[in-house]
Amino acid sequence: MCGIAAILLNPQSRTAAEWQAIREIFTRNLLFNEERGRAATGLAVMHCDGSTDLYKAPLPASQFVETPRYLSFLDQVNDQTTLILGHTRLPTKGDPTNEQNNHPIHTGPVFGVHNGHIKNDNQLFDQLGYHRQAEVDSEIIFQMLAAFSPQPPPDVYLAQISHQITLLQGQFTFIAYDQRSPYGLLVLKHNNPLCIHFHEPWNALIFSSRYIFLRKAFGFSLITETLAHDQLMLFDARAISRERTQPPYALSLTFDDGDSPNGSRNSPGG
Repeated sequence: MCGIAAILLNPQSRTAAEWQAIREIFTRNLLFNEERGRAATGLAVMHCDGSTDLYKAPLPASQFVETPRYLSFLDQVNDQTTLILGHTRLPTKGDPTNEQNNHPIHTGPVFGVHNGHIKNDNQLFDQLGYHRQAEVDSEIIFQMLAAFSPQPPPDVYLAQISHQITLLQGQFTFIAYDQRSPYGLLVLKHNNPLCIHFHEPWNALIFSSRYIFLRKAFGFSLITETLAHDQLMLFDARAISRERTQPPYALSLTFDDGDSPNGSRNSPGG
């Protein structure tokens, strides 16, 4: 199993205290997910102009968050930031000392994190003709996404990518961001956990592989939801205050991989 931690932000002005609280919550979320994977930790910070900063290392989260580079990256979070994306890795395939095997994975304009295990990644690389950058099975997901432009109308875009995404076999929950569409966030949960919380004071969505973190961080009255199973969801940072935890666009998928639906199942991966 691996851990996912993310904050999708409406790009807007916030007080210094609010920015500090956002940085602290993200760090706590990453640390809370350390037990899901200690082999490597990664961070990506995305902005509304599409620029993205990426840092990952073969360190557990408790060491990663103490590095000067991590602290420098969080200092760059500002009113132009749309996404803070983190991952803690328990590898099943791909040596964590090779940075390209760790998450967030970067393929072309796409950055993404994955929790799970893809059983047919070798077959799909051969079938689809994508050039493999590393050994990790997760890479096939983001190679698929990079092959399609997110510029068509969102419902058309989801339909286009669904034809390849449904070829995946295994357990996989992922979050992906495309620099060509800097306000969008693509999310899919298939047989592995992911929860979401809308925090109104920040106009932000907080994602975590661990529901208990969100409950501890925001209290028993929080608005928290387990994300729908087998729904390809496209969130928009600009629509958070209106849509809250509901993605503006979603498409139901059907997978033929022999795995029964179970949104709380934990598995190795990444």
